[in-house]
Amino acid sequence: MLGADAFLLEEDRLTLIDAGMVGSRLLLERYLRRIGRRLDELDRIICTHGHPDHIGGVGELVRDRDDVTVLIHPDDLAGLTRPLREAMATAESRGERRGRIIQYLTRTPADPTPVEGGELLPILGGLRVVHTPGHTPGSICLYLERSRILFTGDVLQVIRGQLTYASAFFSHDHAGARGSVERLAALDVETIALSHYPPWRSAANAALRELADRATA
Repeated sequence: MLGADAFLLEEDRLTLIDAGMVGSRLLLERYLRRIGRRLDELDRIICTHGHPDHIGGVGELVRDRDDVTVLIHPDDLAGLTRPLREAMATAESRGERRGRIIQYLTRTPADPTPVEGGELLPILGGLRVVHTPGHTPGSICLYLERSRILFTGDVLQVIRGQLTYASAFFSHDHAGARGSVERLAALDVETIALSHYPPWRSAANAALRELADRATA
């Protein structure tokens, strides 16, 4: 997808994790044709957080359809509907104010459905929602226990070949984002599916534990 990687979960029906930026629909349609699927098989779009490179493409993907469920954490949904005056108001940090403005400039998904941390979605045997606030207030990760895959949105990144915390510049609360890794370190993970980097498969559990320990040191 444009701007960020998205992940397609295939069953009889389709689930998409993140939707890229505006203009991503054509790329998804081309990919679906290659694998013998269709866009009208898409049942759900799960947004890991409310930044434009992750939810910007939602509107065009659900265009002319009212049967696609768009899931997003309510803490990010609240930010997306905040008026400009509130977005510009004094915040505790420059990161928080910057994040509010980014959310104000992001188009709100049509008729979204709130999803909370701890929910188990009926996808591929169970897709667990893990609320990991910090990058945005409503950032979530998604854990596919059966396959030991963790989809992290922008909660993690790779810098100079090392797995590390979310971008400080684009995070509302960088300290909070670092602390949220503790919730990921409690999971049994083999593959970390990142939104802007290749999948991380090198001792994933140990890497998450190290980041969690560093955050609390």
